[in-house]
Amino acid sequence: MALPVGKVPEKEQILAAAAKAMGVRPGAVAHYRIAKRSVDARGEILYRYRIQAFAEGDDFQEYRVGEYRDVSMSEPVTVIGAGPAGMFAALRLLMRGLKPVILERGKDVHGRKFDMAALSREGKVDPDSNYCFGEGGAGTFSDGKLFTRSSKRGDIREVLYQLVAFGADPDILVDAHPHIGSDRLPSIVENIRKCITEHGGEYHFGTRVSDIVKRGDGSFDVSSADGRVWNSRKVILATGHSARDIYEMFDRKGWMIEAKGFALGVRVEHPQSLVNRIQYHGKYQPYMPVAEYSFVTQIEGRGVFSFCMCPGGILVPSATGPGEVVLNGMSNSARNSKWANAGVVVSVEPEDFPEYSRSGALSLLNFQRDVERKMFEYSSSLKAPAQRMMDFCRRVPSANLPATSYHPGAVNAPLHDLLPESVSLRLKYAFPEIGSRKMKGYYTNEALLLGVESRTSSPVRIPRDPETLEHVQISGLYPCGEGAGYSGGIVSSALDGINCAARI
Repeated sequence: MALPVGKVPEKEQILAAAAKAMGVRPGAVAHYRIAKRSVDARGEILYRYRIQAFAEGDDFQEYRVGEYRDVSMSEPVTVIGAGPAGMFAALRLLMRGLKPVILERGKDVHGRKFDMAALSREGKVDPDSNYCFGEGGAGTFSDGKLFTRSSKRGDIREVLYQLVAFGADPDILVDAHPHIGSDRLPSIVENIRKCITEHGGEYHFGTRVSDIVKRGDGSFDVSSADGRVWNSRKVILATGHSARDIYEMFDRKGWMIEAKGFALGVRVEHPQSLVNRIQYHGKYQPYMPVAEYSFVTQIEGRGVFSFCMCPGGILVPSATGPGEVVLNGMSNSARNSKWANAGVVVSVEPEDFPEYSRSGALSLLNFQRDVERKMFEYSSSLKAPAQRMMDFCRRVPSANLPATSYHPGAVNAPLHDLLPESVSLRLKYAFPEIGSRKMKGYYTNEALLLGVESRTSSPVRIPRDPETLEHVQISGLYPCGEGAGYSGGIVSSALDGINCAARI
């Protein structure tokens, strides 16, 4: 059924529509639920609702999350990382009666905020507490987008219903592109932690893992940089895509890892009013949801696509070490910033950069690091090298730069030269194509490109057995989530954590 945006379907409307579709009288509809709500801007701006309806005798059951058990005296499972994969693995372990012991290199979600403020205002990078590392992982401060196409990984409802139980708006259960917002996620993440600890699980913050040793009895000793050691028979490795030291540790030990393609490009910032005008065909009204976009195209054999679109959002520095410039986007729940931003990135594969092949499995990791350092070397700070969109495509300097939401600021730069040539050229052809074929008005000098968007996914995969989900060489070790190369985003990472815990 369809209703104008701002209108909520009433029970009588739903029953009448369901009865008509089912060919029964309204009184014969015993149960119903709203399955999905999406915006349709093709003509009149409408919310389209998909309703599931059931007659008497139909199999109808409300979804229920499993119960958490007291695991204070149970066998421990070491979980390295407190991002979505680690948190949801821990919750599933509670359901199965095992004790999660979570080791997180960063601080709790409130402590992270002070370090991120220092990062944005003073350029101080804490390598263990930043926009990527700390309780909740990178997703906590990047809008909290919950859209995923990973339905084959498991039941998405387990993730969404648990998030609602821990404080998320129930609208995430029905919205086609649900999100929570970076202002609301911290309290949800904290509620998850309280649940885990109240049922006997453990959290250890400020605990950067420095070594993993498998003992003769088959158990693991996991050591932290400050000398503490945790022992368990099973280890879930859920460190996130920026834990370069973990990949380097695997490489030193001779444990199998593989170079994996990822995507690299720029953050693109438009006025949100312009995106609203494009996507709503000039019909946008203030009571409507702010517009978002996504696209994908092929340029010379490589995908070029939008990534992590943040309507009504801001740009943030996502560096995890000194001497690098990395950008990401975030939105609060209201999505009320005057800017819209998205990553626009180009797929890169190990064979695209043979000069890094000597690094073996770390080839694209080192390529990624070098691009980030090149950006920093140009600006000599966390200021982002930036260029207007049309100037970038014409390969000419920008006379000036528009205002930006990026707090450290932007420096006028020839991004077309700073980016790797294979990336720069594909972006040069992609932006005009998107503006002419998919989003008329997108290709404009009102848009600002800022470099670099490089943490789209892990440049390394940690191979695992497809059935047991254990590392192919090391039984009992479960590479998990984005850092292992098996997910991309909050929901898919959470599902991967659930699957690894279920195998244990």
